[in-house]
Amino acid sequence: MCIETLTVRTEIAISFWVFLSFDQLCEAIEVSMTMSNSFYGYSLILTFFMLLLHAWSQLTPDFYDKTCPNLQNIVRNEVQKAFNRENRMAASLLRLHFHDCFVNGCDGSVLLDVSGGEKFALSNRNSVRGFEVVDSIKSTVERACPGVVSCADILALVARDSVVVTRGPSWTVLLGRRDGFVSISLNGTDAALPSAFDTLDAIIYKFKRVGLDEKDVVSLSGSHTIGLARCVAFSNRLFNFENTGRPDSTMDPYLLYQLRKLCPEKGDQNKTTLLDQYTEGRDCINIFDNHYFQNLLDGESVLSSDQALLSSSKTSYWVQIYNDDNDRFLDDFADAMIRMGNISSPTGSRGQIRKNCRRVN
Repeated sequence: MCIETLTVRTEIAISFWVFLSFDQLCEAIEVSMTMSNSFYGYSLILTFFMLLLHAWSQLTPDFYDKTCPNLQNIVRNEVQKAFNRENRMAASLLRLHFHDCFVNGCDGSVLLDVSGGEKFALSNRNSVRGFEVVDSIKSTVERACPGVVSCADILALVARDSVVVTRGPSWTVLLGRRDGFVSISLNGTDAALPSAFDTLDAIIYKFKRVGLDEKDVVSLSGSHTIGLARCVAFSNRLFNFENTGRPDSTMDPYLLYQLRKLCPEKGDQNKTTLLDQYTEGRDCINIFDNHYFQNLLDGESVLSSDQALLSSSKTSYWVQIYNDDNDRFLDDFADAMIRMGNISSPTGSRGQIRKNCRRVN
């Protein structure tokens, strides 16, 4: 068999075999090796196998086009239904993807019900939510395409569609992630996730650990244009900021007055308020836009970690850019979400396709 023929047959084989599961692929390779009794036959199989493994290791937008062609419509419709039931859910689902990717990569591990695992870390406890929505979406996807779509990919699609449903930007979601087997420890999770109580330097460090930069810090923080914050996340600013005995001097006085009424010193720390304040009169609650950055410039951000973006020229520069140019913010946010979605995502033969997102198979 000449090399040209070998190459052509390999390309033809890849076009069909790329849609097999890993177990099916191994079985097919074993059968082919048994049937082949020539040097070129073995070469064909080896060449094919190496090229296929390379193809499998890449995230692509069309990964499920053949194996689950209606996937994106299913997810989009389910996200819309969840949003219609509870507007807050869009921000919650977006946050799930963020918290998944920053801890051991985008592998769906935040969904695992593992004692002492990510879901129950201080950063996530009574904070991340929307698991039942993901369960419902996964069940719907499984009925259409059993054993095909990973929970990690569902989180990536859900995050995009949660932004779209709040009139934010869309982007092409790269797919092909596999689900991880392990949920990182409580301490490991808290060490990896940026916190509302972190300094700006600590937040930038955590972003850079996963390949993101200061621009990404600002653009992704812009997701706080939707969603709610609990009193526990910002009450440190209201009465005794950094042990000064006084409130945070960078907070707008009227906002301070309002938040103190909502969250008195010995009050319920689970009460919530909008992250993007003063949106009621603008008819844009749960509208994904750049108003968040105007809040920062006016001292009207709720979280100290948000207001801290003005404390360094490396981040305040982007705050001003995004405040002045909504389209630039939306474009950069979409680009940052794509990069975040690529963080250490298991692909190819690594990981598994969970049947139930809450536990390994």
